[in-house]
Amino acid sequence: MIPGPFTYHRPASVADAIKLLADLGDEARPLAGGHSLIPMMKLRLATPDHLVDLHGIGGLKSIGRDAGTGGDRVVIGAMATQHDLLASEVIASSLPILQETALLIADPQVRYRGTLGGNVANGDPGNDMPALMLTLGADYRLEGPDGSRTVAARDFYQGAYFTALEPGEILTEVSVPVPPAGHGYAYEKLKRKIGDYATAAAAVVLTMSGGRVATCSIGLTNLSETPLLAEDAAATVIGTSLDAATLQKAADAARAIMEPAGDGRGPVEYRKHVGGIMVMRALQRAASLAA
Repeated sequence: MIPGPFTYHRPASVADAIKLLADLGDEARPLAGGHSLIPMMKLRLATPDHLVDLHGIGGLKSIGRDAGTGGDRVVIGAMATQHDLLASEVIASSLPILQETALLIADPQVRYRGTLGGNVANGDPGNDMPALMLTLGADYRLEGPDGSRTVAARDFYQGAYFTALEPGEILTEVSVPVPPAGHGYAYEKLKRKIGDYATAAAAVVLTMSGGRVATCSIGLTNLSETPLLAEDAAATVIGTSLDAATLQKAADAARAIMEPAGDGRGPVEYRKHVGGIMVMRALQRAASLAA
């Protein structure tokens, strides 16, 4: 099918985009990479009368260290693509797990067009970056008719396709704390084929001291209506050498918060089972990379 009729707008600034969205109301939708919105329009599951294309706003593609925080955060414009992340020296040196995750998203054609902002903003539980943003402790900058505000990624996701974005607001940048030097990281993703959403995936960022886990954060993808932060699972491994029994306890703690849907990727129990395996694999690989 083809989309229904709509009017196309291409604002040159964030302020222009916000004004358009405010003036046009519920009949307008912002357009980032389009990999979620356009297929829904083709199926007539979304029928906006107006599309507000954000690609003309050059400032939304920047990637860099935030000098205002002493450089201990990386700020990424919402329109930076997955390919931009893969090509960025700042990301490679500061947040290599972003590049590892980006390489597991769909295929090169999608990564050239798909944006970080679109991936994290639309609340699709199958998207890979939201759980990673929870794991990293990221913040989102939201701008709308009433000004700008910052929302932590862990407070942003409220249900499938339901987020903290208010009417007329757009997500303009993602701010991520830089993990300490020598940290270990891994994003383990099980999927049926190239380009598919995860059957289950887990992100881990940790530090080691004296052969034991000093700090740890674990995020889960496509194992509930929202991305999950597996705090109990992470707490389980603190102070351990990640022996087999500890890994199993962490997997069990992660499974306790999983609520996946049974679908073409497998029944509920299978998806929870492999979700735990992804947690164990990510923990082991992250520890192997930690200095």
